[in-house]
Amino acid sequence: MEKIINVTNLQKSYGNVKAVNGIDFYVEKGSLFAFLGPNGAGKTTTINILSTLLSKDVGDVNIDGINLGESEDAIRNLIGIVFQEGVLDPLLSIKENLETRGSFYKMSKEVLKERIKLALEVTGIANISSRKYGTLSGGQKRRADIARALLHSPKILFLDEPTTGLDPQTRKNVWNTIIHLQKEENMTIFLTTHYMEEADKADYVVVIDNGEIAAKGTPSYLKDNYSNDLLEIKPINEEKLINYLTLNNLDYRKQSDVYSIKLNNTIESINIINNNKDNIASFQVLNGTLDDAFINITGKEIRE
Repeated sequence: MEKIINVTNLQKSYGNVKAVNGIDFYVEKGSLFAFLGPNGAGKTTTINILSTLLSKDVGDVNIDGINLGESEDAIRNLIGIVFQEGVLDPLLSIKENLETRGSFYKMSKEVLKERIKLALEVTGIANISSRKYGTLSGGQKRRADIARALLHSPKILFLDEPTTGLDPQTRKNVWNTIIHLQKEENMTIFLTTHYMEEADKADYVVVIDNGEIAAKGTPSYLKDNYSNDLLEIKPINEEKLINYLTLNNLDYRKQSDVYSIKLNNTIESINIINNNKDNIASFQVLNGTLDDAFINITGKEIRE
């Protein structure tokens, strides 16, 4: 697929601290790309550089054929940004906010009117566009923020932890909007998130830690290579199961009356189950998660 963002040897320092230390990655056009890292890893610095909010020290960044540093206004016209904190005026209605923000793009009144209508429809908030931003729920504010970022029809949408602090149902509604933009509008989504189940929806994931790329690949690749499946067994006779696990040098841990056995691969569970079928009260196989992979890659939890 076509690369819409290409980053080579990107570096940024603050005094003696290297916030970004020579990273390389690319983002494919129309993809959902997740950029993960613990706090202080360098992801915010990277995003600020890509979105022209911060200058780089070293490296090359190309966004849809435009080199960063050559025409930053052109890059800004290609991207939309939804920040962690809302930037709309709480005293204005959603529509008034969009009209005010849209005036910055120097488009005609007719074009702006059509863009506002489309942004409201895509984000599902046309029916509440007359409500003041300050009176909206968290999820409604997020969708209004996304609508604001869509006014100039960007090719790339940067979403910086767009669902943090929202309840599960509201997060689902916001995600429906994000998936619609990617699938139906062919928009490239560049996402940071603290929710691994959201990153699991991505086409490709890059994990950054201490200013460097720690791992990258599809969610399934990261789970296959940096996490383990588990076989959970509730035995009839605990001593008998422990003897089997010890004799076969299997890595396990006990929680209450359930034994979690680390697997090298899912198929390995079949042999263990067959050899203990007369001693199993119940069992289940749990696939490795992106949470597990992240911890194994960085040694930290994503929410630190």
